[in-house]
Amino acid sequence: MIIIGLTGGIGMGKSTAAAILNKFGLPIYDADKAVHGLLQKGGKAVKPVAKLFPECVNKGAIDRAILGRLVFGKPAQLKKLEKILHPLVRRAERDFLKQARRDKAPAAVLEIPLLFETGAEDRCDITICVTATRAVQKARVLKRKGMTSQRLAAILQRQMPDKDKRNRADFVVRTHKGRVDTRRQLQDIIKKLEVGG
Repeated sequence: MIIIGLTGGIGMGKSTAAAILNKFGLPIYDADKAVHGLLQKGGKAVKPVAKLFPECVNKGAIDRAILGRLVFGKPAQLKKLEKILHPLVRRAERDFLKQARRDKAPAAVLEIPLLFETGAEDRCDITICVTATRAVQKARVLKRKGMTSQRLAAILQRQMPDKDKRNRADFVVRTHKGRVDTRRQLQDIIKKLEVGG
C-alpha cells in the first residue's frame, strides 16, 4: 500500500484535493478532523486538556475557539497542548493505516497541514503539496468565519513558506484554476502511481 502525504498551507485546497482523491476510491485520514474528534465530548483529549485549560470546557467538550485564544501566539502553552494531542493523533493515524491495509486499499492518504513542519513526510511514500496564488489563498481564507488578516498572518507565520513546501513535495497540484483542473492534475498523479482513479 502506498502512503500519500497530502499537505499545503491554509486555504490552498487540501480539503478539495482530499475529497477528489476519496472519490477516486482512496481512504483519507484528516489530521484536523482527528483533533476535532479528540476534543469533542467523549474524546480522548478532553480530560488532559481540561486539566491544563479548565476555562475551555463546555458541556463535556473542549471549546476550540477558547482553546485557540489561550494558545494562539503563546509557544509555551501551544507546546503543552501539542504534547497531549500529538501522540493521540499519531495513534488515530496508525489505526487508520491498519484499517486501510485490512481493506486492501492500493493507497491511503494522510491529509496533514503541517506535514513537513512535523516531519510526518518520513511516514509517507510520496507527498503532494496543493498550492494556489497568494491572492486566491487570501480570498479563500478571509471568507472563513472569524478570520481576520492578522489571524491569517499569524497562521502563515507558523507554517512553512509555500515555496519551501512545493520544493520538498514529490508532486505539486495548483488549485487556483478550479476543481476540474485540480481533479485532472490529481488523476494524472494517481495514474502515475497506478493506484486507481
